[in-house]
Amino acid sequence: MNSKQKVNVITLGCSKNLVDSEVMMKQLESRYHIEHDGLNPTDIIIINTCGFINDAKEESVDTILNALEMKAAGKTKKVFVTGCLSQRYKKDLTEELPEVDGFFGTSDLGAILKTLDVDYRHELYGQRLLTTPKHFAYLKISEGCNRNCAFCAIPLIRGKHQSIKMEDLVKEVEFLAAQGVKELLLIAQDLTWYGLDIYGKRVLPELLEEISKVEGIEWIRMHYTYPANFPVGLLKTMRDNPKVCSYLDMPLQHINSRILRSMKRGLGGQKTVDLLNKIKKEVPGIAMRTTLIVGFPGETEEEFQELMDFVEGYRFDRLGVFTYSPEEGTSANLLEDDVPEEVKEDRKARLMELQQNISLALNQEKVGHTFRVIIDRKENDYYVGRTAFDSPEVDNEVMIDANIQDMKIGEFYQVIIKKADFFDLYGEVFN
Repeated sequence: MNSKQKVNVITLGCSKNLVDSEVMMKQLESRYHIEHDGLNPTDIIIINTCGFINDAKEESVDTILNALEMKAAGKTKKVFVTGCLSQRYKKDLTEELPEVDGFFGTSDLGAILKTLDVDYRHELYGQRLLTTPKHFAYLKISEGCNRNCAFCAIPLIRGKHQSIKMEDLVKEVEFLAAQGVKELLLIAQDLTWYGLDIYGKRVLPELLEEISKVEGIEWIRMHYTYPANFPVGLLKTMRDNPKVCSYLDMPLQHINSRILRSMKRGLGGQKTVDLLNKIKKEVPGIAMRTTLIVGFPGETEEEFQELMDFVEGYRFDRLGVFTYSPEEGTSANLLEDDVPEEVKEDRKARLMELQQNISLALNQEKVGHTFRVIIDRKENDYYVGRTAFDSPEVDNEVMIDANIQDMKIGEFYQVIIKKADFFDLYGEVFN
């Protein structure tokens, strides 16, 4: 009979938090039975929180409160809280929620393990208990951030930039490939800073070359690249290395130069446009994802319209929009939050409607073309996959009728696109 206690790890927020949870679960699995499937009653609940924006903070607090209700009802014995919210507000949370059995910060893995009577196993460094489908995984190449964007609290929470040594990342990729991973999604607060602290220069292109040598890895895609001081040598690697996807996630936040200065982004509007044009020229057919902020302090209707015109002209493949919310401790928090909430929401809705029409037009241009597609899952009557231009969970999906074609999850197929809508492509296997 299995007498192991059950630990339920709940991950909120970004994929970087997910990697942290996967590392922690790997260390815990020798002593505990591990679950990672929502707020279910188990012996111990660990909540890995997000503290980035107001909505994320509220979700984290609500999850903690719900877990404490389970504890009060005798459905769980202990509740522990870790992650960004706990790192940032540990003192306040400890006072307000004394029922929580322990609060831990973002770099307190050793302390969590000790509390749960688990010794940290150094031989497991680089290993994780994967929660993603076995054919793709996130690869966190650094921690923290040295940027000083006016609106962002990440450096206050995660600290200064710290790259992970290249040889350690290669070892981790070898572990992932041995588990069946074929696609790597590189993540960091800023990928482009990689290597500056330990090698004295930016070496992201060199890292890409090294991990692409690992047998079994077929796609490598990049999330979270910063536009200021972008290492243009990276473009040659993207163009010439067949394993590096022609896909770039570059959060621009705005295009108006005055707003960008106020945001402390380090790059004006025209230089941003010049960079984007260079990227498109150097990597033909690249898919670009960006995120924007509307309603930043002082944003006028004219400045917002400049952003609308920019989005309409550039035609991003993927685009997300946030409304500005003040974050304590940031320099923007000293500015008057003078754009009314209803104006922020209206601007967000207008931008997203514009992008929706752009997405539909770009998708329709794919009809009749054939793409290499990886199959993520089967859902009802469809196999659901992605092209090299699409990242899991946030981008387009390719739907293939399961009644016509039998397919294997995690395998690649050549698929011809027959139909397109705003967010999905519909295709058939090309024989």
